[in-house]
Amino acid sequence: MKALPVEPSNVPVAIGSRIRAARQSQRLTIEQVADATGLTKGFLSRVERDLTSPSVASLVTLCQVLSISIGDLFAAPETHLTKQNEGPRISLGGEGIVERLLTARSERRVQIIQAVIEPRGRGESELYAVDLDVDVLQVILVSILLILTNEEFEL
Repeated sequence: MKALPVEPSNVPVAIGSRIRAARQSQRLTIEQVADATGLTKGFLSRVERDLTSPSVASLVTLCQVLSISIGDLFAAPETHLTKQNEGPRISLGGEGIVERLLTARSERRVQIIQAVIEPRGRGESELYAVDLDVDVLQVILVSILLILTNEEFEL
């Protein structure tokens, strides 16, 4: 069987932001990673900004210290597309509300829920919590009273 003649690409692979994200997610400073890897802070900073490429040996050491696989640095990012009004319907309770999940069901960092609320529509009286890293509320063409655990906002 003949191999396909694939031309190499000159497009650089940007892995610096993924290395930085892995370091920051573990709350490590560049200095701590430099001490653990034996690499200089300046070199690590240039790698994180994609100004230089680490050798294979440096990359292996860096990934070991950051507890990530080299393959994760080169994996294509996950994408998810949900068109307006086509997300699966969900119900968080209340009256006069149609809610749809716009992010992937597996997403655990942030969830985007489209809620169309009729006039005088309201959520349940009992507050609920969603275990995520980020909460976002975007209000379009209405006013709403948002009640949080310790605060109220008229938006």
